[in-house]
Amino acid sequence: MFSLETFFSEYETDRQKISINGKPFQLLVPQSIDRFINMEDPLQQFPLWAKIWPAGTVLASFLDRLALEPQRRMLEIGSGIGLVGVVAAAAGHNVTITDYNPHALNFARANAALNGYDTIAVEQLDWLKLQLPGTYDMIVGSEVIYKEEDTPHLLDLFKHYLKPDGTIILSAEMRKTLPPFFEQTESIYTLKIRKHRLRSVQEQIRILLIEMQPRWHSADRP
Repeated sequence: MFSLETFFSEYETDRQKISINGKPFQLLVPQSIDRFINMEDPLQQFPLWAKIWPAGTVLASFLDRLALEPQRRMLEIGSGIGLVGVVAAAAGHNVTITDYNPHALNFARANAALNGYDTIAVEQLDWLKLQLPGTYDMIVGSEVIYKEEDTPHLLDLFKHYLKPDGTIILSAEMRKTLPPFFEQTESIYTLKIRKHRLRSVQEQIRILLIEMQPRWHSADRP
């Protein structure tokens, strides 16, 4: 059974405060990522999960404002430290948080507990094996289109876990991986894309919020 006491004995962490639509959250992040880097393959195995991504805050904000449907089951993929899933749970959604990396899962569990939502389901999900049971009304994820080679596995995952009338919501910073992703998905899904700009003193970041629905089902709608 997970406990924060055991977590803090295993990890050195920093605590970051973040506000989503005026609602305060606290998130634990690794104090250093050095222990999580595979020095034999540092670029391929770099711990992308270990930070709060701007696209994650955009998706979290969207889900916080999304109307509740008591029967809707939501699957978060590539959760990282758990921001999106924790905010979704705080908004009342029935969400299952998933990631492949065991350290990411531990941080997601810790952040769920820290914010008072320690009953959230947090599960390991390997995109290459898809052993998690069940199907979902909604699949959400931020920065999961980071590597072009992941797209075929994402499409398999969507087909496996999304209900026929379900919806996929993804958020991503503008990167060169997005056009190939759109090319591979537009024949299968209808795409609705919203553009967001996050501004700071140093920079302006463009984030896309991508809503996807299976084309055959969308065609049946009035």
